[in-house]
Amino acid sequence: QVQLVESGGGLVQAGGSLRLSCAASGSIASINDRGWYRQAPGNQREFVARVTSSGTTILDASVKGRFTISRDNAKNTVYLQMNSLKPEDTAVYSCHLTQMGSDSWGPGTQVTVSS
Repeated sequence: QVQLVESGGGLVQAGGSLRLSCAASGSIASINDRGWYRQAPGNQREFVARVTSSGTTILDASVKGRFTISRDNAKNTVYLQMNSLKPEDTAVYSCHLTQMGSDSWGPGTQVTVSS
């Protein structure tokens, strides 16, 4: 069993920044991919960013150049640094971990960007 807990969401003005964190606990394998997804009201959940165990990162085109994903393997924590936030970034952001064919999700944290 893996537990994921996000933190760092909140309300910010357009152009501002937030950093999300996601701590994992439980049975964590040494090789795993970590990521972030988001879901706005009325929309499907969409991919935001992913980082592999080796540090390779993938970012959705909509956030490339503004968001950065990183991880601290010693702390089993993944981060999402979000800069130049836009109102369309408003969503519930959920942390994801995949290992050995199994997926785990955090409950999500709300990010609201005001114009």
